[in-house]
Amino acid sequence: MVVISDPTVLRGIAEFYENEVGEAIIARTESLATFRELGPPDLCHIIKTNPKALVKDLGSYHYVLGVDSSSSATLAAYLNSLSYSIGPVNPKQPNPWKLRSGTYCCFNAFSRVDVRVEVRIPGGVESYAVDLRGDKHPITNPALWQETFVSAILRAILDDNDEPDGNDGRPLLGLRKLDPLPTLSVEKRFLDAAAAEFWKGWQLGTEPEVQVATYFSNHLTNGVMKYFTESGRLNMAARFLEGLFEKDAEVAAALARSYIGDDDEIRAVKTLFDGIKRMPHSYGILLVQVDFLKSKGKLDMAAKLAKMAVTASPSEYVTWAKLADIYIQMGDYESALLALNSCPMFTYCEKDAQRMPPPARIHLPLKPETPDKDPSPNDAKAAAAQQQQQHGTIYDDNDPRESEVHPELQRLPALSLRGTFAKAYALLIRIVGKIGWDALLKHRSKVFVMEEEYRIQRALVEEGAALADDEEDNRSARPQGEVDLLGVSENSSALPKAVLKGDEKNEEKKEDLIAWGGDEEAEDKKGKGKASGLSEEEAAFFMNGTESGDKADAGGFESVALDGPEETKDAGLTIDELLKKAGGGTGSAPSESVVKTKEPQDKMGSVDGTRTTTTRTPNARPKRTSVALTFRTKRLCEKWLDNLFMVLYNDLRLYTALKQEMSQYRSSDNTGPYKQLLFRKTGAEWEIYGDLALRLGHPEDAVVAISAEGVGDIHGAPPGGEKETGAGEAARIREALKAAVKLVTVLDRAFVDNTFPSPISRAIFALIGKYGYQKVHNVLISMNVPQKSYRLITRYFEYAEVFRVKGVEW
Repeated sequence: MVVISDPTVLRGIAEFYENEVGEAIIARTESLATFRELGPPDLCHIIKTNPKALVKDLGSYHYVLGVDSSSSATLAAYLNSLSYSIGPVNPKQPNPWKLRSGTYCCFNAFSRVDVRVEVRIPGGVESYAVDLRGDKHPITNPALWQETFVSAILRAILDDNDEPDGNDGRPLLGLRKLDPLPTLSVEKRFLDAAAAEFWKGWQLGTEPEVQVATYFSNHLTNGVMKYFTESGRLNMAARFLEGLFEKDAEVAAALARSYIGDDDEIRAVKTLFDGIKRMPHSYGILLVQVDFLKSKGKLDMAAKLAKMAVTASPSEYVTWAKLADIYIQMGDYESALLALNSCPMFTYCEKDAQRMPPPARIHLPLKPETPDKDPSPNDAKAAAAQQQQQHGTIYDDNDPRESEVHPELQRLPALSLRGTFAKAYALLIRIVGKIGWDALLKHRSKVFVMEEEYRIQRALVEEGAALADDEEDNRSARPQGEVDLLGVSENSSALPKAVLKGDEKNEEKKEDLIAWGGDEEAEDKKGKGKASGLSEEEAAFFMNGTESGDKADAGGFESVALDGPEETKDAGLTIDELLKKAGGGTGSAPSESVVKTKEPQDKMGSVDGTRTTTTRTPNARPKRTSVALTFRTKRLCEKWLDNLFMVLYNDLRLYTALKQEMSQYRSSDNTGPYKQLLFRKTGAEWEIYGDLALRLGHPEDAVVAISAEGVGDIHGAPPGGEKETGAGEAARIREALKAAVKLVTVLDRAFVDNTFPSPISRAIFALIGKYGYQKVHNVLISMNVPQKSYRLITRYFEYAEVFRVKGVEW
């Protein structure tokens, strides 16, 4: 526990103390070769010294985002500001610990070097670059600082450490975030630098759902679009992209999205028209047209363009996912499943992070909670609490039992989905939300080969191969006096022509035998000499998962239908009946087959000119019953999609159990504390249930679960849908602002004071864009929040006024 008497800590800044001075810098140098895209957050390493202490030097570091890295002077100023954070132990005695030196590390994602500024106090400032091999180089090119500045701002904008599932589910502890663009002048300077580096943006990589980075889909373009979208200022994004569109037509995709978001659809359509003329096969422009037509209800036209996008880029996930999305909107769920099954899935690459050695200790500052009234001087516990330095996270004040989670909730597989798999799972949830689980299973069985069908077909194929082998053995072991009716060829003279051409039943038997792979000579003539008796189409199906003769385009998914009266006759049989038919001919007793043929009168002197030939065939095969092999028109389901069905089943099972438990709780006649114990859950469990309901598309239940998280049970939570269906707009605004005020107050205790971008600013700016600045601000005033909380929340409204967020004019 770090107490207030410890003079080595920085006030209001998280610190990780090293076991050996300088080991954090060494670890970052060794990790440089693993950085693939934008790189990890900036690293600030400082060394404190005290000549009178036994341990004269202490090394510590912290992570930071949003620092101006446009020059060595700005980074040196940040390091110098840390010296003022080492406060005195008491007002009468100075702090013996001083800041001796500091090193700021910022990764340049364009040139793939780590730019470092080292400050010595007293002394000078040294700046240099470290390449991926760990070699130091002097910075002589000013363009390197411009690239570093753009890289640092993009990392701060695209960081998701504050999101519910941020940083791949492992939030970075003690990350300090500052406003990357605090003023309009800094914003203009960033846009100028971003425009100069725009044509190198594809080198930074792109989002995990896109395989190949382009001019309209990379971290630079995505960062600029995210920054202006969340603040409702897409008109600024359009100004930024207009000049770039003249040089490359692919920029039309991002420019048209900016126009549409700014309600300038006419200019958006003109931009799309010009872009598609200059680059007809750009899937990005086609996808923007698809979204625009979908918003207008032109689903048929959107489906055609989505197929064109798939044809233009069949290896991208986003094109197939957009096609599946259109099919879901049209209600063609079978085609949607087929399109989803065809999506190319990519292995998710985790975000860049540096491997650090375990720290000796961690200092996480925490402000003391402001009491409602001054504590009594006789209260010894309150006085002791005031003397101690608050240390740790904002969750330390909670009951430790509130973090306990049921093992079944911890093992939810949906929590580990990332990248393309998470996006595909969202599409699957949309289908379930429209038609339900049972209907989804019916559509699944219609388009994909099920396990029972595959087992039946394999049994039939194996039986056919066995019967063909038996027929071959019987022909080889048959005496010369017996007649082989099925093995004789048309050129043979052993039988009369009536046997070869006049008897249709024998011809049908011969065709049946050929179909089962028993007549090798006939198979060789047709090019189907398979040892297992499979045809080319069946062999291609089992090898590749599709019929070799299936003519399917990117979006039509046409399948080859099987003809024949016998197939349609058996199409409605159950699995047991099909299995019974498939195994009906095994183990049959020897039987006789009597064949009557016409011949000229022979020496035996037949009266009617006919002869009856009786042949005994061992283990004669009964008449073959055709089974409708309907799965030949189906596809094999990809393993990852089959796993997503199981993931969805687990989510729906837990959600249904929770809903049933809630309904039983509310309908119970018990009152008092016993009723609350009937439905007691920890705060962590309520949070998981809220995320589960939100993931499945039930926001009203998510509101109930997340509201109950603060009290530990549903007794203090509002009924379902109250936040969404309150009395008028003011009630909804008031509920949203109440949650924002509570959250900003809690975060202030952990010294989290950045304004934008953040989840809170995104929510408040969305309210302002929907209801107007004046109305939202008046509701906040009417809530009579505490003065301290009011000062914290009003900085978001001040930011909206300075940057002219959408809705601030009314």
